[in-house]
Amino acid sequence: MGFLSDALGRVAPSATVAISQKARDMQREGRDVIALSAGEPDFDTPLNVRQAAIRAMGEGKTRYTNVDGIIELREAVAAKFGRDNGLQVTAADCFVSSGGKQIIFNALMATLNPGDEVVVPVPYWVSYPEIVRLCGAEPVFAVADAATGFKLSPAALEAAITPRTKWLILNTPSNPTGAAYSAAELKGLAAVLLRHPHVHILTDDIYEVLVYDGGRFSTIAQVEPALQARTLTMNGVSKSHAMTGWRIGYCTGPRPLLAAMTKLQGQSTNNASSISQWAAVEALNGNQDFLAEWRKVFQGRRDLVVQGLNANTGLDCLVPEGAFYVFPSCQRLLGKTSAGGSLLANDEDFVLALLEESGVALVHGAAFGLPGHFRLSYAASNGELEEAVARIQGFCAGIS
Repeated sequence: MGFLSDALGRVAPSATVAISQKARDMQREGRDVIALSAGEPDFDTPLNVRQAAIRAMGEGKTRYTNVDGIIELREAVAAKFGRDNGLQVTAADCFVSSGGKQIIFNALMATLNPGDEVVVPVPYWVSYPEIVRLCGAEPVFAVADAATGFKLSPAALEAAITPRTKWLILNTPSNPTGAAYSAAELKGLAAVLLRHPHVHILTDDIYEVLVYDGGRFSTIAQVEPALQARTLTMNGVSKSHAMTGWRIGYCTGPRPLLAAMTKLQGQSTNNASSISQWAAVEALNGNQDFLAEWRKVFQGRRDLVVQGLNANTGLDCLVPEGAFYVFPSCQRLLGKTSAGGSLLANDEDFVLALLEESGVALVHGAAFGLPGHFRLSYAASNGELEEAVARIQGFCAGIS
């Protein structure tokens, strides 16, 4: 009898965590490394949010809370969904956890059984298929590559659905590509889902506020209200308010599902941090004017990076509509040799050689299900990005 769980053996380590740790190790050794492998805003949490946390501590709000979150935060979440997404819900329809990832984990763990299938568009955030496998179910991959702007087509979705499909996971704007679905594109997917009433939808909207070029964010239950009864709409304050370390995710969905998630969370982490919850109340209810400036900064960084990567480097980089990632193809450079003598047989070889020879940390595309690409996070200063792009250009120029 083995000591470790068989379920854990079905799960691969997070590639984004691994490459970020390697970059940190190299920095501790004194190496000059620009780490663009993690997805984390480089802005500070807004002052009013930090002050709300201090007030909460001063007022002794440091005790256990309801498992699914304090009523004040669930009311703020309900108001946010109504204000921003046209979803008319109440606090009873909302749920709070320790980060968006726990929302996903709770929902899938509470509903999946062996033999169930979950449609996961490719490329995907690294945790989606691993959580599905941990739950004993099977991810079914539907390719949404550069030919479709990294967006799932209705035909690809239709082909992936079987009688065993329980969920579709939809992420917009997307990690790792930055692709953002328009309302019309979501309407096309909704038409397919309406024909398959056994399929539930988990929509990860964590990058909602980061849509560029004047684009308008839409979520699928807003576009097709008939799907709201089987849609879990997930969001959080990590990306929108630079609160990654505060660990607050939230969602709205069918009450029986939320009850099951509450039951599960009650036997795992219990409530999210009480102080973080009070900070999130201020984040959602407070002034949101700063978001326009953050969005402008990120769009400028996107343009800087896309232009630099497409400047005769051998890379092919689409312009993303949202989030803070680009997902270029390095396919034209594979099979060649770097200036340092490394054979670039695949995208992982490419990013590892780039890190060793040029000191830029990226994540290979195979980690997201689409080999021949890599992900770069432009959640960094303009100076760091300019230097990183110059190093990438130099590295690519030395490939022969």
